[in-house]
Amino acid sequence: MSDNTKLTDVIMPQLAESLVSATIGKWLKKPGDMVEQYEPLCDLITDKVNAELPSTVEGTLVELLAEEGQTVSVGEIIARIAVAAPAGSSAPAAKAVPQAASAAPALGTPAAPGRPAALAPSAADAPMRSRYSPAVQTLAAEHRIDLGAVPGTGLGGRITRKDVLMFLENGGAAAVQAAPEARTVPEASQQPALQAIQAEVQEKLEPVRHSGLHLSESPRIPTIEVEGGLGSSSEYLIDVTPIRNTIATRMRQSVSEIPHAWTMIEVDVTNLVVLRNKIKDEFKRKEGINLTYLAFMMKAVVSAIKDYPIMNSVWAVDKIIVKRDINIALAVGTEDSVMTPVIKKADQKNIAGLAREIDELAQKTREGKLRLDDMQGGTFTVNNTGSFGSILSYPIINYPQAAILTFESIVKRPVVINDMIAVRSMANICLSLDHRILDGVICGRFLQRVKDNLESYTPDTKLY
Repeated sequence: MSDNTKLTDVIMPQLAESLVSATIGKWLKKPGDMVEQYEPLCDLITDKVNAELPSTVEGTLVELLAEEGQTVSVGEIIARIAVAAPAGSSAPAAKAVPQAASAAPALGTPAAPGRPAALAPSAADAPMRSRYSPAVQTLAAEHRIDLGAVPGTGLGGRITRKDVLMFLENGGAAAVQAAPEARTVPEASQQPALQAIQAEVQEKLEPVRHSGLHLSESPRIPTIEVEGGLGSSSEYLIDVTPIRNTIATRMRQSVSEIPHAWTMIEVDVTNLVVLRNKIKDEFKRKEGINLTYLAFMMKAVVSAIKDYPIMNSVWAVDKIIVKRDINIALAVGTEDSVMTPVIKKADQKNIAGLAREIDELAQKTREGKLRLDDMQGGTFTVNNTGSFGSILSYPIINYPQAAILTFESIVKRPVVINDMIAVRSMANICLSLDHRILDGVICGRFLQRVKDNLESYTPDTKLY
């Protein structure tokens, strides 16, 4: 290590108050590698969620003090990074870099040297421009984007995640690459990064295969590393990951402690199909995300919970605790697990707001970027089993909640209306309930209210 570098310790962070340790899943960098600020160093595994540990400084990874698969307590040193001291400064680099990061992140700092003046908004016009959310910082780091070149449409000129995605789709990454003064990575690494971005954008533009009216992506096939069988070629072993072990524990706890019952109701969603087909293209242009049926379904459920608050409760042995906040947990499937990120205070959001939350949480789940806060506080769970063609299912309650509701596939069926046969878009909604808290009467009324809410949508229903 030269005289103008300082060693900075990388410590295991406290991901949540209830967690005192985490497991190193995989090191993404090895000793000798250059590390940029906000670039992921390793995957961390907890009993609730997987997360990447980003670097807080820029430098060279010198030493790894924890091995893959090792469980490390909060506060312990897991690696060391050599950080170059600023030119003409004798202050330790480890202190200088975090201080600069607190003022403005390295990616997209408005006053970066060599940036064209037109790309640096004035503080008066955009007082919030230099404040970046973790999601924006992570996305910019992944695609080597200079955030100073991204137009901000948020409050006070703030750059949102949608702004970054739009910047990518409009070829902004290529423009940044073409300007040598705006580069944040060596020229040799720019071309592969650009090709990856173009491939990702092209994939988003290509039509996806589907077998139902509201399947938004091709079904994923699990890719799981396996071990050889015990001296036999007729079998193989799959390691149980911490996430899978947690799922198994909670499912067993749910079915062993909660007396499950379930019921189903059929809903005519023809008007909803017409409404979505009418506005989905305009919504895509305006918001940059797909408008799925799940947002309408969730709004109908939230409105029904307002009328029947007992659905939003948990069993506490000698009492029933009814939650005032309606926090909807959304069951999202990944390649090898199911996560339930939470939309907080869903009753205070309109349909468009719910659609944005659903899209963001689903994407974070599938990319493995959920935070612990995203997984906590759920009071009622909604699942979209119809996305892969299911027409009937019996869901297991998300312990310790009182109920879980699934929205099945929308299919066209002949039905009888006023003694005449008509072809309508129909869907089943299935409810599993905790029979200690809920009975058939209250659940029947709740499902009927959800049905009424879904069937009350018209082509004139407002999203905002």
